[in-house]
Amino acid sequence: KAAGYRMTFASPKGGAAPVDQGSVEASKEDESCMKFYNCAETMARVNNTAPLASITDMSVYDAVFFAGGFGTMWDFPDNEDIQRIAKDMWEADKIVSGVCHGPCALVNVVLSDGTSLVAGKEVSAFTNAEEDAVSRRAVVPWTCEDKLMEKGAVYVQGDVFGVKVAEAGKLITGQNPPSAKPTAVAIIEALEA
Repeated sequence: KAAGYRMTFASPKGGAAPVDQGSVEASKEDESCMKFYNCAETMARVNNTAPLASITDMSVYDAVFFAGGFGTMWDFPDNEDIQRIAKDMWEADKIVSGVCHGPCALVNVVLSDGTSLVAGKEVSAFTNAEEDAVSRRAVVPWTCEDKLMEKGAVYVQGDVFGVKVAEAGKLITGQNPPSAKPTAVAIIEALEA
């Protein structure tokens, strides 16, 4: 938004997107996150998202970004609209991106040639060590790290809760909440290249 780009906020069902209060609490020292969370205009958009099924004309978009949060582990991987949008954006040579648990959206994306979107590409997302640090490994259905590697991604990571952004052409992913702003910067740089 600050860079002048228009955004469409969308979620699997539309309407109010769930917000993980644990993530809000964990990000309370992050000025950018709190500015986003405390902005009335932004939260109005979070509370009135478009249903993903209504996002059909990819020609009007330059990038797609999958936000993280633990709930995405159940909501994103098998969502046909997410798979369609990510595939169409990638095959149109547009940016496909995500941060934290958001890249779990990409684990089941199969391209027109039958290959996995993430196969052979550097990808970062919430690490096994980070799942252990927050005692969630036994809660999530699988870890981003394990599933992305299973799908053929070249999984890269930084320190636990350190900043890490992976760029594989127009595939841009960030490891965790501290990586959110650097991931956004990388997306903006790619859009302006």
